[in-house]
Amino acid sequence: GHYFVRRRPFANAMSSTGTALGLSTLPFLGDYLQSTLGWRGSFLVLGAVLLNCCVCGAVMRPARPRKPRKSEVMCNSPRPAGKKGCVLGIFQGLASFLRRHMAFDLFCSNPRFRVFSLGITWMMLGFVVPLIYLVPYATAHKMDPSRAALLLSILGFVNIFVRPPVGVLFSLPWFKGRHIYVFSAALLINGLSNSICCISASFPVLLIFVLTYGLSMSLVGSLMFTVLMDTVEMSRFPSALGLLSIMESVTLLIGPPLAGILVDRTDQYTYVFVACSISVALSALFLMVSFYWLDCRDAAQKNNSPASGSPAKPAVNLAMDCQFSSVPTDRDKTNNPSSEAEKITNV
Repeated sequence: GHYFVRRRPFANAMSSTGTALGLSTLPFLGDYLQSTLGWRGSFLVLGAVLLNCCVCGAVMRPARPRKPRKSEVMCNSPRPAGKKGCVLGIFQGLASFLRRHMAFDLFCSNPRFRVFSLGITWMMLGFVVPLIYLVPYATAHKMDPSRAALLLSILGFVNIFVRPPVGVLFSLPWFKGRHIYVFSAALLINGLSNSICCISASFPVLLIFVLTYGLSMSLVGSLMFTVLMDTVEMSRFPSALGLLSIMESVTLLIGPPLAGILVDRTDQYTYVFVACSISVALSALFLMVSFYWLDCRDAAQKNNSPASGSPAKPAVNLAMDCQFSSVPTDRDKTNNPSSEAEKITNV
């Protein structure tokens, strides 16, 4: 967000294309590593590949040099001595750190950020679960593992080719202020597409699911950070993103195990896709309805506020027996010498 002021949707779409690139290549790589090195060797190689993310994060630099931190105002109130004072100081420092870096105050004061954070957290409960269980679902119905891995690769290629045009499209001025509704509609389609897997486990049906899921996933991935930038001011964006990442990681962590428990209890994968469809679709409806209500409330408050162009009150109060409603100025006399002050005829 600090590097791009214009065309942020396109910048976010391009930055998220790397995820799609990995999604299109890692299934084939994992299948090859499993057949040659086994599970342990495959995890070692994939772990070494992911370890490069630490190197990429280490070479990143901030957008602008940090300003020298101002000296904080010290509280003159006496602190209790002993362990109680030490514990109180720790809690005060922790509260100050969370307020400064984790945007908890923004979560409480900004209703749009609060709604968006809750909606994304709800969404992550079933958003990535279909990607995890698609290949086991296909292989459980006697599909060749290589063809099942091909489905994920197709999903990755769809994201690669769709995200850049989507970013260019939603950078147009007409979509300004409408990103959240496009995001919610794409999320709703993404959730409903999971029900396609319940029809059949054949390759053509799963291919239709992958194409629909990939198109909607491209829109969701391209617009998620754009909507967040529209919701909070740019100076608070890093801390807001940090809090959002922590919140969504909780449901992202518990979603796949809950789906695994559902598979163990029912011995069927279709219930997993139904549950994901319901969860993601309801989160999309929650976002759409909540933001529409907030927009209506803000519009009503704007209409009820006094107009800025209303005439100002006179600087002086006229006497009760004053016979003139206005006093001609020198400019009025120059422009129209015959004009006189307007008399009040009715009292």
